[in-house]
Amino acid sequence: MDYQACIASPIVNLGIRYERDVLLEIDFLPLSTPLIAPKTTFAKTVCTALEAYFNDPNQPFKLPIAPLGTAFQQRVWAEIGRIPLGEVISYSELARRTGSGARAVANACGANKLPLIIPCHRVVAVNGLGGFMCGRRNALDIKSWLLAHEGVL
Repeated sequence: MDYQACIASPIVNLGIRYERDVLLEIDFLPLSTPLIAPKTTFAKTVCTALEAYFNDPNQPFKLPIAPLGTAFQQRVWAEIGRIPLGEVISYSELARRTGSGARAVANACGANKLPLIIPCHRVVAVNGLGGFMCGRRNALDIKSWLLAHEGVL
């Protein structure tokens, strides 16, 4: 994957992709991934916003984004964007709010290419954390860390 920047965070490295000054993707990468300094003004703005979040999760993201997905995914992501910092909702509640099923909502969460900006880590199972990042390695550790960082756990 070609990234325009790759920066360190306390738990993962973050790969950044954008086009025409619109953020398309933030990828959680292993800490061993080589860092890439931001070279454009927009890349520096994105990296500064992400670093601010890791320093203080109360910092709002004010970045132009273009989440690519189906109409259903867009609806789910819009609802996820309404989950306040420091709160979580269940997959089943999100499904109720979007008029769908919990499994479909979970799949939409897994397709989210803008984690942190669209905070799918705030969607949990009724009886625990649920999944995250389609079950990728260390995914639940990342989800737990993000929720603790935001004061949920």
